[in-house]
Amino acid sequence: MIAHLKGRLDSTGLDHAIVDVGGVGYLVGASTRTLSAIGAVGEAVMLHTEMLVGEDFLRLVGFATASERDAFRLLTGVQGVGARVALAILSALDPSELARAIAAQDKAMVARANGVGPKLAERIVRELKDRIGGVVLGGATPAVAPVGAGADAVSALLNLGFRPAEASSAVAAAEEDLGAGATLDALVRLALRKAAK
Repeated sequence: MIAHLKGRLDSTGLDHAIVDVGGVGYLVGASTRTLSAIGAVGEAVMLHTEMLVGEDFLRLVGFATASERDAFRLLTGVQGVGARVALAILSALDPSELARAIAAQDKAMVARANGVGPKLAERIVRELKDRIGGVVLGGATPAVAPVGAGADAVSALLNLGFRPAEASSAVAAAEEDLGAGATLDALVRLALRKAAK
């Protein structure tokens, strides 16, 4: 397995990059979010990767952050979500937005991605509701809390009668203020204050 590639960015396309590693060019599929984050052609680049192996293909997919790779793995575990659809979702939503959408069961937010209809979006949020807790929101962004605490805080606000969009945005604002490692109690208290404004 190839866990990451470190080399020089040779070129990019609409849905891929070519990374030169010691004279060998690796074609790596990627989301538009990753392609915009990896830098300019000719510069050094490091991509976290996932190798997809099928009966008649071998494909490498690259990610700017480990959390995006982890979100990709979760998404492709859902029936009907292949690599192309997972990359489309990760082009539309970063891992923290995806986690909040799943925690709030906001299928409309997931359906914003190209190629994701309402039924598939509903299946994604339903199947991943209990599994998203292991992924860290935002990956490289230090000012976010673990998905577990964020998801639990959103759930707490939903139980108090808040609408999903209100609960998600209040918790997101609280996560920004409190930073990584915030407790559930602190997140809920600050999110309630944010929602009251």
